[in-house]
This record gives sequence, structure tokens and C-alpha cells, in this order.
Amino acid sequence: MLILCASSHIPRATYVPVVASSAATWRLFPISCFGSVKLRTVRIRKLPCAVFCASKVRGMAEMIEVKKELTSTAVAAAAIAVFLDARTGEDLLSAIRKAVEDEKLPLNVADGLEELYHKYWNAVLKSGVPKADEIILHNMALVFDRVFVDVKDSFEFSPHHEAIREPFDYYKFGQNYIHPLVDFRSSYVGNISVFAEMEEKLKQGDNVVLMSNHQSEADPAIIALLLESKHPYIAENIIYVAGDRVITDPLCKPFSMGRNLLCVYSKKHMNDDPELAEMKKRANTRSLKEMALLLRGGSKIIWIAPSGGRDRPDPVSKEWYPAPFDASSADNMRRLVEHAGVPGHIYPLAILCHDIMPPPPQVEKNIGEKRMISFHGTGISVAPKIDFHEVAGALEDPEAKMVYTKALYDSVNQQYNVLNSAIHGKQGLEASTPSVSLSQPWQQ
Repeated sequence: MLILCASSHIPRATYVPVVASSAATWRLFPISCFGSVKLRTVRIRKLPCAVFCASKVRGMAEMIEVKKELTSTAVAAAAIAVFLDARTGEDLLSAIRKAVEDEKLPLNVADGLEELYHKYWNAVLKSGVPKADEIILHNMALVFDRVFVDVKDSFEFSPHHEAIREPFDYYKFGQNYIHPLVDFRSSYVGNISVFAEMEEKLKQGDNVVLMSNHQSEADPAIIALLLESKHPYIAENIIYVAGDRVITDPLCKPFSMGRNLLCVYSKKHMNDDPELAEMKKRANTRSLKEMALLLRGGSKIIWIAPSGGRDRPDPVSKEWYPAPFDASSADNMRRLVEHAGVPGHIYPLAILCHDIMPPPPQVEKNIGEKRMISFHGTGISVAPKIDFHEVAGALEDPEAKMVYTKALYDSVNQQYNVLNSAIHGKQGLEASTPSVSLSQPWQQ
């Protein structure tokens, strides 16, 4: 099916290939529409290449050609039109180089985009996905476009950021970008029935918290892609506790704009610049207040990584394991849930997706890390909720919070090992255990 997003002002829509109920099925879906939205089914001729640009932007670009003196807005629109009208990868790269020459784009950002293009191109081509050339060109043109827009007019995240879905749908933008990197044939969800239980609790007004390991910048997209066929409500409504790097890195910001976020400064980077440490602490206090308000309203699902950062491989064995959980972070989250005045439930969640977009080997202070990209199988798994009072209620602090944190971490680690056996051990669904039942809900 083809879906058209129409506007009384704009005669044409912007289309994006997205996954349907089957991971192998693609359809066109609008992610950008400038004006009122109407949906209707249409027939569209086959596109010879990825050319996706709203006519208003094209019109602006044509007008620019006949003017010698341009406003800064017109200049920005012209550059955007070049990205979105690109017919080859070289067109995109040439446009980036031209933007640097014209001092409209910092060299470090341009270099990052060019490197990202080549790595994304290699990864998607290796996936064997149909029409890979068109998908690569289309997705990277949008990345170039959104990064350029933000460089010209930097978006500032509030402590509680809600996903931007219009006039440009940043959520679909992120999903479409990561989708061709996921090998759904060797991807798995553990305990899909527990996700159904969580959704029921959310509908009843309860809060849900996912205590999780953290592997890559792609984690939110992976979670959503693996759940959207059965639980789209969870996929689209998770609120992620996010570190400052994903809201300041120019190449990461557009993807973060499509997620619901609670923005905090990670403990790992709190003292990178001692002069900013106090400001970061105050910002975290504001974010905690926002979180408390959200939880008081009920029906919220929040994802948090108590490790305070991404997992990294053991420097000797090169094996990946979930990073240890910080007991203070886990306990603070637990206390917020308990004092919300609304029933709350904490579930341990495991993610395995480091192959797609692994972090640098060491924690880096500087923004603008080198990115590696691959096509690979992924997995998520959730275990039944863990109740603090059942696990550690009879103990005194600080032992109680240590025991509770260990229970959460041990569950995540156990689930991670099952996912690892299924994906890297190539056992597939046979890797299931009595406590972790693997499935591929997009196949059902």
C-alpha cells in the first residue's frame, strides 16, 4: 500500500520506506508534510532513484537561482534542496564539500557525515536488502538535510523532550535509518508475553520502568523495531533517560529529536570539565523533578541504564557483557517509582545490538566519536518484574539496595547470555531456556 500525506499548501509529499508487519516487506510512508495532514491511497510511478523533496523547497531553490543576493534563510533552503534532490552519492558528498567551502558547515561535521555515508553504504549493501542503492541515498540525504538544518538553527532539548513527529517525523526518520541494518532473520525477542503484561499495566494507569544495559546509539531504534509489530504503543511511548552526548553531537541530535527523552548528564562525564560540574548537577536535579512529575501522572514507561553508559568489550577477551549497574542510580529510580503515588513496576531488560553501531573502545571526553556501522542480528529480552520488598525488604541500607541492584543485573546478564547464544552462537530459537522464551514476533 502507498500512503500519501497531502497538504493544501504542498502538492507533493515526502516518502520513506518503512517496515510493515513482516520484516521483509517494505512500503512507502510519509515522514514530512508541511501543513495540514490528509491521508489517502494513491498510485505512484516507480521512482528511478531516491528523489524526495517537498515542492516548496524546490520552489525556493529555483527562486534562489535567479537572485544574486540571498537571505540566510534562502541560502539554507538552497543547500537543503541540493541534499534532497541528490541523484547519486557523489551529489551528496559534493554538496557537503560545497557547504564547507561556503562556510555554511563546520569541517569536522562535514567529515563526520562523509565518513558516516561510506560506512552506512557498505553496511546496507552487504545486507542484500532490495533497492539498497535507493534506500542508502534516500536515508543519507535525509541525514545530511537534518544535520544541516540543525547546524543552521541549533535545536535545544528541554529536560523532558517529547518526540517530534511533525511537520517532520523524526521518529520514523530514525526507524527508517536503522531498519536496513537489522538482520531480522537472526534477531529475537525474549519473553514477548511480558511486554504484553507491561502494556496492560500501562493501560491501567500504572508506571513501568525498564532497568537495562546500554549498547549503542541505536538502542532506542532497535527496541522499537523489534516491538512495533506486536506492541507499537510501547515502541513509540518509551521515555529514555539520555546522556548529554546524544543531545549535543551534531550527527546524533536529529535521531534523538525523534525520541521521548529525559535529559541528564552521565556520572562518567560529570567532571570532564570541572568548571561545568555544578551546572550539570543542577541540570540533573531539574530532570529528576521532571521525572517525578511524569511518574505522578501514571501510564509512563521509562528506560534507564543504571550503568551510566554503554557496554564495552573486555580489553583482553574482547567479549561483550552488560556493564555493572550503579546501585545508587538503580535505587534512586526505584524510590522515584515508589513515591509517585501511582503503582509502579520495575522490569530488567537486556539488549544485544553492539554489532550494528559499537561505541569506541574507551569512554571519550570529546564530542564527535568515530562511528562503525554493520548489518547484523539483534535482540532484546525482558524478565518478570522484580519487587524490591520481596528481594531486599528485610535488609537495611546500604545492603538492601546492593542486593536489589544485583538481582536486576543478574537477570539482565542471564537474558543477555541467552540472546548471545541465539545470535552469536547461531542457536536461534533453540537457545530459549525455561526463563527466556525467544520468538520473532514480526514473523507471526
